[in-house]
Amino acid sequence: MKSFLRKLKKRNKVFIIIYLLLMIAYIVSSTIVVDNILNLTGIETTIRLILIIFIYFILLIYFIFGFLSIMDKRKITFIIMSILLTLLIPLYIFSSAIINNFLDNLHNLNKDYINYKTVYIKLNNTTLTNDSKIGMINIEDDIEGYILPKEYIKKKHIKQEIAYYDDYLEMLYDLYSGEIDSLFITHNYVTLYKDEENLDKLATETTVIDSYQKKMKNNVLANNSKKSIDEPFSILLMGVDSTDDGLNANMAYNGDTLMLITFNPETLNATVFSIPRDMYVPIACRNNAKAKINSSAAHGTECVINTVQNFTEVKVDYYVKINFRGVVDLVDALGGVTIDVGKDFCEQDSQRRFGEHEICLKKGVQKLNGEQALAYARHRHTLLRGDIDRIQNQQQVVEAIAKEIKEINTYKEFESLLNTITKNMLTNMTTDQILSFYNVGKDMVKNSLKGNDFITIDKTYLEYYDLPVYLKGSNTVTSALGYYTGSLDAIKDLMKNNLSTKDIDNYIDFNFETNTEYKPIVTGKGITKGKNDNTMPKLIGKTIGDAQYYVNQNGLILQVEYQTTGANPGTIINQSIRYGSFINKGDTLIITVEQ
Repeated sequence: MKSFLRKLKKRNKVFIIIYLLLMIAYIVSSTIVVDNILNLTGIETTIRLILIIFIYFILLIYFIFGFLSIMDKRKITFIIMSILLTLLIPLYIFSSAIINNFLDNLHNLNKDYINYKTVYIKLNNTTLTNDSKIGMINIEDDIEGYILPKEYIKKKHIKQEIAYYDDYLEMLYDLYSGEIDSLFITHNYVTLYKDEENLDKLATETTVIDSYQKKMKNNVLANNSKKSIDEPFSILLMGVDSTDDGLNANMAYNGDTLMLITFNPETLNATVFSIPRDMYVPIACRNNAKAKINSSAAHGTECVINTVQNFTEVKVDYYVKINFRGVVDLVDALGGVTIDVGKDFCEQDSQRRFGEHEICLKKGVQKLNGEQALAYARHRHTLLRGDIDRIQNQQQVVEAIAKEIKEINTYKEFESLLNTITKNMLTNMTTDQILSFYNVGKDMVKNSLKGNDFITIDKTYLEYYDLPVYLKGSNTVTSALGYYTGSLDAIKDLMKNNLSTKDIDNYIDFNFETNTEYKPIVTGKGITKGKNDNTMPKLIGKTIGDAQYYVNQNGLILQVEYQTTGANPGTIINQSIRYGSFINKGDTLIITVEQ
C-alpha cells in the first residue's frame, strides 16, 4: 500500500485532480439522467435498461482505465478518455433538462386542482332591493351553479329570497321576464348562451355585480382512468370555444364541439363520432330531463361525460378538453395544415372580431395557418346544414393536424408543439398513461413504413331531423335536432366493435363496377329508421289535409272545429297542441279552421 501511495505521489497531480473532478461530475450527471430515464415508464424497459447500462459502463471504463493511464503515464489515452467524459457530462445534463421539461409538460395536462368561478349578475336596468329575488341552480353537485353561490350567500349574509331552477336557460329567460331580479351563473355565461333565442345581447344587457372563485380538487373521472393504453380505449374530446389564450380549467364551458373517439392499438383503427351541439338528449345531471346536449357543459365536465355515456352506451375512459383558441398556436407550430375548403366564406378571427380582422377563405385545397384553420373549424352560418357541416370541417382539421404531427423531425418542433398542447389542453390521463403512447406511436411508424396508412379512421354520421322544441319557461320555441335510432345504433355497434378485444369480422364485399368511383363507408349515414322524439309542427296557416296527413303519420286523433272570421277560408287558425310541444301516439289534436 505504501509503495502504491509513493508511486501515486509521483504522478501528474493535475491529471489526478482532473480525474477526480470528472468522476464526481459524471456520477452526479449520470445519476440525474438515469433517474429521469427511469421516470419514462412508457418507454420500453429494454431500451431504458440498455441506456442505463451504457451510462454506467462508461463510468466503469473511465474509473479503471483512466486511473491505469495515469499510473502508466499514458497521457494521450487519459486525455482522450477525459475529453469523452467531458462531452458526455453536459450531454447528460442537457438530456435531463429535456426529459424534465417533457415530464413537467405532461404532468400539467392532468391538473390536480381546478379554478371554479361563479358570477352574480343582473340586467342593466334592474335596481336590487331587499325584496329582490335571486335565481340559482338546484343541482347540489354543480360547483359554479350551486356550491359556490351557497358559499357566497353565506359569506355576504344575503337574505333575499332564492328561486331554484333545474336549468340555466330557463333561469336566464326568467331574468329577462322579471320573474327574478338577479342570478348566479358560471362566468362563461355569455359564450355559453349568446346563440340562444333572444339572448344574443347578453354581453351588453347584463351587469356582473360580483364574482366568487375557488380552487378545488379535480376528481373528474378519477376512477375511470385505470385502463391501459395497450388495450382498446375511448376518449371524449371537448372543445372550449374561448377567446382567451391558454386553458383555464374551469368547470363550465362552451360545449359546441363533442367528439367521442375510440381507438384500438392492435389494429391502429379509430372511430370518430362528432355529436351535433343541438342534438336533443337526456342530460345526466338533470335527472335525464331532455335538452340540447351542449347545455350539459354548463353543469361541468362530468355532466357532459355522463350524458355522452348514456347517449352512446360507450364508457368514456379518458377525456381531453381543448381550448379551440389553442388551435391557432398548434397549427402555426406545425407550419400550417392542408385543407380542402368546400366554399368561399368569411369568419371572425380568434378574438371574435369582424371588419379588418375577419378571416376570408376561397374554395379549394390550400395550406391554412392557425387563424385560418380556426375560422374553418368555427364557421357554420353560411353552411347548408349549419353545425352538421361544421362538424365535418372540424374532423378535417383534426385529420390534417394528425398528418402534420407525424412529419415532426426536430426537437425544437416537438418542444414547440408540446408547449402549445399543454397550455391549451386538460385531460384525466396520468403521465404514465400518456407515455404509454410511445408504443402506439412506434407501431404507427412501422405501419407507415410498410406503405400502409399511419392510422385508419372510420367516420360516422348521425342522421338527424329538425326538432322544434317549445320552452315553457320562456314561451319560445328553440331549434333542436332529433336523431334516428337506427343511425345511432349503427354508430354504437361500430364503436363497440372497435373497443372489442375479440376478432371482429370486418369483411366488406367490394364488388363494384369498373367505372364506378369507390366511396368510403360513413357509418350511420343514410339510415333514417326510428325517430327518437317528435314535436308538434306549426299547422296555423295550413289546411285540414295537411293536419290529417300529419296525424295519420304519427298516430294522433284529429278533431276539427270551425270559426268564421272572414279571412282565408279553409286555413287553420288555431291548434290545441302548441308548436314545438312533444307528442305521443293517441294524443288528440284539435284544430280550428276558418270557414
